[in-house]
Amino acid sequence: MSIHGGRGGRERLVVIGGDAAGMSAASQARRMRGPDELEIVAFERGHFTSYSACGIPYWVGGDVPERDHLVARTPDEHRARDIGLRMRTEVTEIDLAGSRVRARDVDSGEESWTSYDKLVIATGAAPVRPDMPGVDAPGVHGVQTLDDGQALLDTLADTRGRRAVVVGAGYIGVEMAEALIKRGFEVTMVNRGREPMSTLDPDMGRLVHRAMEGLGITMVNDTEVTGLLTGGDGRVRAVATEDAEYPADVVVLGIGVRPATGLARAAGLPLGAHGGLLTDLAMRVRGQENVWAGGDCVEVLNLVSGQEQYVPLGTHANKHGQVVGTNVGGGYATFPGVVGTAVSKVCDLEIARTGLREKDAHRVGLRYETVTIESTSRAGYYPGASPMTVKMLAERRTGRLLGVQIVGREGAGKRVDIAAVALTAGMSVEQMTALDLGYAPPFSPVWDPVLVAARKATAKVRAGSR
Repeated sequence: MSIHGGRGGRERLVVIGGDAAGMSAASQARRMRGPDELEIVAFERGHFTSYSACGIPYWVGGDVPERDHLVARTPDEHRARDIGLRMRTEVTEIDLAGSRVRARDVDSGEESWTSYDKLVIATGAAPVRPDMPGVDAPGVHGVQTLDDGQALLDTLADTRGRRAVVVGAGYIGVEMAEALIKRGFEVTMVNRGREPMSTLDPDMGRLVHRAMEGLGITMVNDTEVTGLLTGGDGRVRAVATEDAEYPADVVVLGIGVRPATGLARAAGLPLGAHGGLLTDLAMRVRGQENVWAGGDCVEVLNLVSGQEQYVPLGTHANKHGQVVGTNVGGGYATFPGVVGTAVSKVCDLEIARTGLREKDAHRVGLRYETVTIESTSRAGYYPGASPMTVKMLAERRTGRLLGVQIVGREGAGKRVDIAAVALTAGMSVEQMTALDLGYAPPFSPVWDPVLVAARKATAKVRAGSR
């Protein structure tokens, strides 16, 4: 076991994790400080760096033809920028008192210590794998990394049967259901919730449910999986619930992810209620002078509820990395928080949300009004106009916008960005009605659907305050 120290009096930055947050931090720090001032060493236990995990379902489904199209920057490209990247190397221990980390070569098993002056923790998230019989059987896949995606594609190519079961109906589950449909599989989705997409209120999730059934996906809601059954060859053959068995030649776990903070926990670093690292506005780990964290391993402030939230998204991870790299590089930047914006699709159905759901508002003690409107993506007379449902939450009495959910066809999903900006600005629904949005018949009705909802919410708030 060896100990590597700094060289030539330079500071050393150690980065744990080679994807969005970690390599964004390393790259930004390098832009601000040259190799004569700052040595950068990054550890990545996998085979790839700086890739789009969000794109994996579209690669599996065939929309993205090649795996490498998802890679934004290769290890060699990072090394060419004077970042000492060590691939297939897993950090197994953080020694805060000694300002060093222990790392193990995944292939050889060799271990060594590396000292640091500044440390960035970007360990990401891990797929939830329930503790149940058969979960590790061949044919059962989580989908979090490019290696996971390749393993699933290999299974799909080798499997003679065409029956797939997706366990879980969140973003990952819904997107993987679409990918499997495109691959020609019969898809059953088993979901413990009342409706798919628990990030939506159930009445909006019901719209997703109907659309998925219209695509030929068998929906099984309000059902808990009790085990995965295997055949004589050890491969998965069915998903079992208390009441039924659903035949499966392949199973995809879309139950979600949790922050990969085992290293941080063992080092005694502060974790939040959701298991993610807690940081200040500069993304510095609370209570630490020279340790920063970002990406899917941290919790962030929800600007609407005022509470810490776990939101594992690539958009946030890249922003965290920019903030961390700026601060490590001697500048100053902050990440104020999020409003909880997300968008997805299943085939041609677009699903979007931002802000609070009803149960979120209730949990933090907010009194609110809700409205739901039906509109179209374009002027009704213009070819291609498609239906859209918008649900809006506003705070009672003040009219402050609290949240928006949108389900519709082409042109629906990205309208949620209007609401995301309004939430960030703390606008009321009445203020929203005056927004000067772009209009032409090919793009929207005269009154954009989001503004129609804002008008209706304004009227309801006024009526309720009388």
